[in-house]
Amino acid sequence: MGFADQRYTVNLSILFTELPLLQRPAAAAAAGFTAIELWWPWAGSPTPEHSQLDSLKKAIEDTGVRLTGLNFYAGQLPGPDRGALSIPGEESEKFRVNIDVVADFAESLGCTALNALYGNRVDGVDPAEQDALALEHLVLAARACDRIGATLLIEALNGPESPRYPLVSAPAAIEIVDKVNAATGLGNARFLMDLYHLSMNGENLPQLIGRYAARTGHVQIADNPGRGAPGTGVLPLEDLLEKLTKAGYDGRVGLEYKPGNRPSAETFGWLPVQWRAAR
Repeated sequence: MGFADQRYTVNLSILFTELPLLQRPAAAAAAGFTAIELWWPWAGSPTPEHSQLDSLKKAIEDTGVRLTGLNFYAGQLPGPDRGALSIPGEESEKFRVNIDVVADFAESLGCTALNALYGNRVDGVDPAEQDALALEHLVLAARACDRIGATLLIEALNGPESPRYPLVSAPAAIEIVDKVNAATGLGNARFLMDLYHLSMNGENLPQLIGRYAARTGHVQIADNPGRGAPGTGVLPLEDLLEKLTKAGYDGRVGLEYKPGNRPSAETFGWLPVQWRAAR
């Protein structure tokens, strides 16, 4: 169990970023991985040119890796924006027009998990107004996910790094999951359990695993402190993944950590090559 008994994906928006985007799928494959995930790659554009989408699709298909997770438009990541769908005006409109673009691209590659970051609180706007806007847009996203047979993921971030983001605990994210499912009747919204973010919030990770493993659609890991590879901090990630497995979680585990001052390919020593391919 632990590290050995997982299906890993590599997040190519935080790992292999020393390479141009279109070279990263091949680099992940060369490192032994068969599954990748991405934040929305075009931070300034919710509707990139078809040629850009086609080039990325070809880069993924040519390597034989599978895209298993993709974010909706969320502003500039990494950065202070932290989502768009609850921000009145231009940002939420960008999210709205991005929904079908993401869903169609995901469907073309067989990707079945789409992550929607909630968005920061905005000065001078009633939080209730933002929450109503968020629910409206998450319902649209859930329906687009249903159209392609995908899961809508709702993620909690951490308060120290994202103090204006309202979902900074597992219960807060689960509450939104429940609201979306109640509003749509589809039941396809799930919790994205990022163990780094939850640990930064000081949450009891074994307790959360026991409580929410059955509600979880995806897991992401990085060590703490530092958001580096497993073994660079103090989180007992191998034990936590074993607990997830014992609690019934059989989904994928995304590697969403920073490589530090070395090439990304050198950061996987903790994970033997024979364990890297998504089984």
